[in-house]
Amino acid sequence: MPNTADTSHPFFSMHEHGFVRVATSTPRVKTADVAGNRDAILAEARRAHAAHVDLLVFPELSLSSYAIDDLHLQGAMIEAVEAAVAQIVKASADLSPVLLVGAALERKGRLYNCALVIAQGRLLGVVPKSYLPNYREFYEKRWFASGKTVRNSTITVNGQEVPFGVDLVFASEVLKNFRFFVEICEDFWAPTPPSSLGAMAGATILANLSASNIVIGKSDERHMLCRAQSARAMAAYIYCAAGHGESTTDLAWDGQGIVYELGDLLAESERFSLEAELCVADVDCDRIVMDRLRSPTFNDAADVAGKPEETFRTVPFRHAPAGGDIGLVRPVSRFPFVPSRADRLDADCYEAFNIQVDGLMRRIESTHAKSMVIGISGGLDSTHALIVAARACDRLGLPRSFIRGYTMPGFGTSEGTKSNAWKLMDAVGIAAQEIDIRPAATTMLHDIGHAFANGEPVYDVTFENVQAGLRTDYLFRLASQHGGFVVGTGDLSELALGWCTYGVGDQMSHYAVNAGVPKTLIQYLIRWCATTDQFSASTEEILLAILATEISPELVPAGADGAIQSTEAKIGPYELNDFFLHHVMRFGQKPSKVAFLAWHAWRDTAAGAWPHAFPEAKKNAYELPVIRSWLEKFVTRFFAFSQFKRSAIPNGPKVSTAGALSPRGDWRAPSDASAAVWLAELEKRVP
Repeated sequence: MPNTADTSHPFFSMHEHGFVRVATSTPRVKTADVAGNRDAILAEARRAHAAHVDLLVFPELSLSSYAIDDLHLQGAMIEAVEAAVAQIVKASADLSPVLLVGAALERKGRLYNCALVIAQGRLLGVVPKSYLPNYREFYEKRWFASGKTVRNSTITVNGQEVPFGVDLVFASEVLKNFRFFVEICEDFWAPTPPSSLGAMAGATILANLSASNIVIGKSDERHMLCRAQSARAMAAYIYCAAGHGESTTDLAWDGQGIVYELGDLLAESERFSLEAELCVADVDCDRIVMDRLRSPTFNDAADVAGKPEETFRTVPFRHAPAGGDIGLVRPVSRFPFVPSRADRLDADCYEAFNIQVDGLMRRIESTHAKSMVIGISGGLDSTHALIVAARACDRLGLPRSFIRGYTMPGFGTSEGTKSNAWKLMDAVGIAAQEIDIRPAATTMLHDIGHAFANGEPVYDVTFENVQAGLRTDYLFRLASQHGGFVVGTGDLSELALGWCTYGVGDQMSHYAVNAGVPKTLIQYLIRWCATTDQFSASTEEILLAILATEISPELVPAGADGAIQSTEAKIGPYELNDFFLHHVMRFGQKPSKVAFLAWHAWRDTAAGAWPHAFPEAKKNAYELPVIRSWLEKFVTRFFAFSQFKRSAIPNGPKVSTAGALSPRGDWRAPSDASAAVWLAELEKRVP
């Protein structure tokens, strides 16, 4: 059911969290009809205002239309365009969006193909096109002068002198990281797009006013360039092409609007539409800034480029972003670690699985091992480690009996998981054995004077750790006995939460093959293996049965009602914890923003996309109080409790671009830090 929280708190405003609402608009133009095009632009601007848009990008030369050839050089046309600019500037006083309008303007005997930046009744500045195409169907040098060397200049438009050049970054005085740079069409087809310097000068959003006629395959090319530039420049890229109404004397137009952010597609307009198209997306400017903070390469490139932030001019502006809850117009993945592209699902899962397989293969080769030793519980993590090990054996030409699997029932082990463990080991075809740890655990509990040894039902951390430690101790001794190494089964989610027994426990192994894989991805990879003929039918059947089992460490006996120990009841749903982990680890997001994103992702099962073939029965929704509660626990465990365990983890392969928690890789932190800063931010900003 949809969440019905009171949304009057500032927390619910996307602008409070660093988002900027952008849009492309492809009005239906009329060839050389300046008045008609002016009215179409203003109609779209008003529609964008109603949609709470902050930045609105129109196509190249949208005031006159692009494909008018020598009519650009007609005096009447030049005058009409400038007069229409004045009317748009005046009308913008009552509109919230900053408008980027395409128009040809004359300066000192030269005509420039320009982008005009208009906001709140002011013309803020004018950016000329740098690269003029003059090949195949294009003849722009016939009409326009290049602006590629224009810097520190001004232009007079309707009696107003404003900044003019390719060295302009426009910066909001209202929204902290809302800074944008403008280029025009051919500019981003150049080997060195002007927007690269614009990004290094501090712009978080790069906008492209384009005409760009359509031919077969060109849409894919635009996507490739937008995606690449947004990723390389660590920015958002907004592209807006001309559409219906342009002259089709020799060309055709599709009106494509695209919004990318850091290589991710946020929105795309309908192409070949007869009606005006408004393509809206909310860009995360704070995420962009945080990503740049993590990239010395970005800053080094800025230094090599002559520190554009010192040579570019900043044009400040004020505008009126909407307050309150205006929603969030962008895809927010519920499962950020899980492959979500249906058309690439098989390839993405294959890649993730084989990263683990390849890492384990190399470890087998380098250690000259005679066996691999794995503890098999019948749970998700050991199941996944086993099938990775099985595939590693297959690829190295080793018999699967090279794997020595041990199921080690303790005081809380259920018949169901023990049965699943045996079925799995038999189906995979490994050397299997059972070691009952209860006698040894009872002896140890007796030796240390634990109450359980005297018949008291005391199931504390010591009681649990005795069992977890004995299992690991057995595995290490067995590895020594059989000339092998222990394959760790613990996953990335458990490392994040400290949900593992330190030292002589499941925190330790010889090679932690799952250390870079969070629980939600393990679940998905097992399901992929079980449904794509990766293993035998009997193996696939038991994999699906294990997926349906409650996640539990099974260290405490079942209650009188038969209820087993539940991991997620103790530390929270893994699907929420993995969501929190991704945004904290990858982008350093504040707890309030993580909560805001989680609320939009998880509040309604009917909203947004789910991973391909995700089971209907497992689609959950969470209200804000639940999200806030588990986020508080996550922050405490992640920042203040768990680092000492992560600082001493064994080797294991990184799998996701979101990162891993190895102290030799993505994450370095002190073991004795406080979580006070994060808890205070959560308390202050999340209702």
